[in-house]
Amino acid sequence: MARRRLSSVGRAWRPLGGLLGPAADDATQSLGALALSATTSLITGFTFAAVTETLRTFPGLLLFIPAAIGLRGNVFGPLGSRLSTAIRAGTFSWSWRIDSLLGQNVLGAMATSLAAAVGLAAIAEFVATWLRDGEGSVIGIADFVVVSVFGGTVASIVVLVITLGLAVASARFGWDLDNVTAPLVSASGDFVTLPALVLATYLIQRGTVTRALAVAFVVFALAVVVLLVRSMLRISRQVLLESLPVLVVAGTLSLVAGAVLERSIERLLTFSVLLVLLPGYLSTAGALGGILSSRLSTKVHLGLIEPARIPRGDARADIRVTFALALPIFALLAVLAGTVGSLAGRTSPGLLMLVSVALTGGLVATAFVAGIAYYGTLAVVRFGLDPDNHGIPLVSASLDVIGALTLVGALLLWRVA
Repeated sequence: MARRRLSSVGRAWRPLGGLLGPAADDATQSLGALALSATTSLITGFTFAAVTETLRTFPGLLLFIPAAIGLRGNVFGPLGSRLSTAIRAGTFSWSWRIDSLLGQNVLGAMATSLAAAVGLAAIAEFVATWLRDGEGSVIGIADFVVVSVFGGTVASIVVLVITLGLAVASARFGWDLDNVTAPLVSASGDFVTLPALVLATYLIQRGTVTRALAVAFVVFALAVVVLLVRSMLRISRQVLLESLPVLVVAGTLSLVAGAVLERSIERLLTFSVLLVLLPGYLSTAGALGGILSSRLSTKVHLGLIEPARIPRGDARADIRVTFALALPIFALLAVLAGTVGSLAGRTSPGLLMLVSVALTGGLVATAFVAGIAYYGTLAVVRFGLDPDNHGIPLVSASLDVIGALTLVGALLLWRVA
């Protein structure tokens, strides 16, 4: 009950006419996490803008980046969601034994990340080659495997530490882990993964060395999957087997988003501030969906939400909060990107136009978030699966595609570039 009392910060939401009601504390926590995510995304955006030559040097890499970045959130967002459910249900304990709830969840997440990285590389090679259709070559399958596994593993270790740190902080400061995991894991995934992927490019297109590394990574990933499936670690096995199929679908959708961006690269390069905005825009849309999906999943586990064609009760309140969060966060993101980009000498269509593009595309993306998160969670439950393992990947992968399309659509609507 103490968590539900309005804090002095939470009362700042009262000018919205009581729209958020008792959810003001939840919204305050989420807004703080989203604001931090939007701020740190600027660093990712500048990194993205700075590596355009690398993207041109390695054809197909741009197509791969949204999927590789999204994989961190799709693996460690659900990890945070599972830990949140365990904390709320009173089954969580800080035991680092391999067969403990925490140990099995960590092992399952890392094994899933490794296996999904190999699968993502294979799909990326196929999609990149198919989309090129003879119009120039792309980097090879061995290159994709090395970038995906090496860069992804480096990023995964960092994001895992951050996810566990959030769990500790949530217990220490009384936060609801559902409110902060998605945006902060998403932000850390963006922040860490892109530099890790760029670092991994130093290992590709090196002939025998690259091929040997790729073979070693594939063999190791297969061995980990086989050993885990045959083990007695039920939770780890469940995480791996339930997560891999949805991650394959999520990765494929994210590759489609990458294809949209690759086809629109010249439009984005016309105003280079758009490259600064892009990572934060995609991660914010995904983070809003992640927050909603995580909260719905926890409430389904606790029996607080009943399936219904039209959201009602707690589900409707959570969706309302998501829209209330979207408006200030997308505006803040555009203002930060435009202001910092201008100071850094990036070309821009103007701050007002940038805010208009971000709000228009962002609110449309949020509408998709609400539908996918709510009906996706209900569909997963109907099939007898754990929504903690599926909700965030389904939402964030869909948002990669929808986010890319809504941003490009907003640019066309406002006749930018």
